Amino acid sequence: MIQLNGTEVTEFFLLGFSGQHKFRYVLFIVFLVIYVTTMVSNIGMILLIKTNSRLQTPMYFFLQHLAFVDICYTSAITPKMMQNFIVQNKSISFIGCVIQLLVYATFATSDCYLLAAMAVDRYVAICKPLQYPIVMARTVCIQLVVGSYVMGSLNASVHTGFTFSLSFCKSNVINHFFCDVPPILSLSCSNININIMLLLVFVGYNLTFTIMVVIFSYVYIIGAILKMSSAAGRKKAFSTCASHLTAVTIFYGTVCYMYLQPHSNNSEENMKVASTFYGIVIPMLNPLIYSLRNKEVKEALKIVVKKF
Repeated sequence: MIQLNGTEVTEFFLLGFSGQHKFRYVLFIVFLVIYVTTMVSNIGMILLIKTNSRLQTPMYFFLQHLAFVDICYTSAITPKMMQNFIVQNKSISFIGCVIQLLVYATFATSDCYLLAAMAVDRYVAICKPLQYPIVMARTVCIQLVVGSYVMGSLNASVHTGFTFSLSFCKSNVINHFFCDVPPILSLSCSNININIMLLLVFVGYNLTFTIMVVIFSYVYIIGAILKMSSAAGRKKAFSTCASHLTAVTIFYGTVCYMYLQPHSNNSEENMKVASTFYGIVIPMLNPLIYSLRNKEVKEALKIVVKKF
C-alpha cells in the first residue's frame, strides 16, 4: 500500500491478478490470442455485413454496431492488461485512467442497449411481420443505435466525472487490471456516498431497463412461436432468435454475477475474473456465436471463401 501525503495523484498502479507473476508469459499469450481473435472476427463481421447485400437488414445493422462496440470496449482494457503482464512498471497516468474508464464504460453500456434493440427487432420480425418494414425502418434503426451511444456516453461521463473529482490520499494502487469505478472509489478519502448512489441508480436503471426489454420481447416471441401451427415455421422463427438469445444470456448472466454477488473475502478476485469474461472473452464470443448459429452469415462466409 502506497500512502500519499497529498491529495493530488498523477498516476495509478494496476495490481492485476493475484499470483499473475508466476504465469505472466502464459497469460500474455492466452490473452493475445483472445484479443487477436476478437479483432479479426469482429472486423470480419463488420466487413461481411457491409459487403453482402443479403445482410442489409435491421438485424445485421445492429450486429454491425455490436461488433464495433465490442472492439472499442475490449481495446480500452486488454492491451494495457497484456502490457502489465510483461513489464515491471504497471503504472497508468491519471489522464490515461480517466480515458480508459470513459471509453470502457461508454461502450460497455452501449452494448446493453444494442442487445435490447436487437431483442425489439426480433419481436417485431416475429410478432408483427407485416409491419416490420415500417416499424423497423432505417431511420428508426439509426435512432435506436444513436440512443444506445448517447446512453453509454451519459452513463460513462457521470461516473468518470464524479469518480475522478474525488481526493485520493489512501493509496494509488488499484486492485484491478484496469481502471474501474469500485476499486478506484476504495482509494478515496473523500465522502463517496454520492458516487455509490449514482453507481446504484445508473447501473441499476441501465441493467433493469434493458433486461426488462429483452424479457418482455422474448415473452411475446415465445408466445407467438407456440401459436404457430407449422413445426417448420416454429423452427425457423426460433432459429432467427437463437444467436441473439445465446449472446444475451451470456452477457447479462456475467453482468448480473458481477454486480449481484454477495461480498466475501474472494469477491475482489471473483470480480476480476467476471470482468475478464465480460470485457475480454464475450467480445470474442459474439461474432463466433452469430457466425456459427446463423444460416445467413454462414452462407455469406461461404461466398467470400469461394471468391478466394
